[in-house]
Amino acid sequence: MSLAQRFRNIWRPWNFHLHHQLHTGKPFFEGWYFKVVDAEGAQPYAFIPGVFLGKGAHAFIQVLDGRAGTSWYHRYPLDAFKADRERFDVRIAGSRFHAGGIELNIDQPDQRITGAVRLGPWSDWPVTTFSPGVMGPYSFVPFMECKHGILSLDHALEGTLNVDGTATTYDGGRGYLEKDWGRSFPLAYVWTQSNHFDRPGLCVTASVARIPWVTGDFRGFLVGFLHDGTLHRFTTYTGAVIEALRLTRTHMSLAIRNRTHRLEIEAEKTGGALLHAPYEHDMLERVAETMTSNISLRFTTLGGDVVYEGIGRSACLETQGELELICDDIERDA
Repeated sequence: MSLAQRFRNIWRPWNFHLHHQLHTGKPFFEGWYFKVVDAEGAQPYAFIPGVFLGKGAHAFIQVLDGRAGTSWYHRYPLDAFKADRERFDVRIAGSRFHAGGIELNIDQPDQRITGAVRLGPWSDWPVTTFSPGVMGPYSFVPFMECKHGILSLDHALEGTLNVDGTATTYDGGRGYLEKDWGRSFPLAYVWTQSNHFDRPGLCVTASVARIPWVTGDFRGFLVGFLHDGTLHRFTTYTGAVIEALRLTRTHMSLAIRNRTHRLEIEAEKTGGALLHAPYEHDMLERVAETMTSNISLRFTTLGGDVVYEGIGRSACLETQGELELICDDIERDA
């Protein structure tokens, strides 16, 4: 990958960024997170294709069955991973992941998945000259341990998947798409998301993490609420303020405000399974995620007028690491 291509990819967070790292032997990772939920909400899945570089380099496809609370980590040789240099189009063995959808052909001793799900138009996090996606100006910082991309907050689904002989149609369902790349996941973080409220087109995603920095570390947060076609952003770099954050291994309570609005989120973990994530130069099975939680959300003006209040179903929730490091000086329940 040329230096010019790497520079252009700053404004293309959906693309594969690590062509120039594939054969250096240095530890890096990159992965995409496709969440698909059928119209009834009966069978949520997350499919996570990616690549891990360094010692034991390999490609992978993770599968999370949200209903059963089980997961699989399918490992492939590094040369099974192919990625287009100019657009988002990734192939791993017989499966393909791209802007228009996923095409799965997983044939492993412990799991067989075939089929395809097409994605409708994305509701993306805006990419602008000085704020290339959800990372904002941090997108330009080369030494960030982990970078994040929210590619589509909400989109329609169409298609069918057959998992171990059971077929599920995703016509009329809703999807969500994000990604991470870098050297390692944060030491401690919490993340929750839902785009299954009482009407389509609503989505909340919220993450808070302890971020390493040249002077030590800091608490970073990326929160967005898509409402009636407008994305309301509450982020470190926009000057938003966390008013309260309480965490346990199974619960998250967050109150945050920006210059015009306040967002309150309550999420409770139910069930879940362990996922692999990059830590200490290896992919370790240590991230517990559920896809069957509920999110209670309240969105108001700073004057107290309620703009929206509702429950998000088929919600994801992850809590990882030493949670007191995230809460720090904020009100917390350790």
